[in-house]
Amino acid sequence: MEAYCVVLTTAGAEEEARRLAEGLVAGRLAACVQILPVTSIYTWQERLHQDPEWLLLIKTTAARYGDVETFIREHHSYQVPEIVQVPIQQGLEAYLAWVSESTTAPE
Repeated sequence: MEAYCVVLTTAGAEEEARRLAEGLVAGRLAACVQILPVTSIYTWQERLHQDPEWLLLIKTTAARYGDVETFIREHHSYQVPEIVQVPIQQGLEAYLAWVSESTTAPE
């Protein structure tokens, strides 16, 4: 059985989040990307920050993770973007089959 995952990243602007999401889906690196507004509180360069961000929930296969990471690193504005893979342990079989189909290049 194929392995699936959700990849998390954030963007500082909605436009960037949409651009990343569209590129991932158009490139068949992700089946679906959800974009949610969030507030992030973190330390960066010895300073406490509290910023609005846009969280991307990227649904893909574990086999595509490396390509997703490369795409984000090449197209993201952050010096060190969040890129975290969360394995999917179980899911609706029909949904996961759609993820596989959507992330495979057409023949």
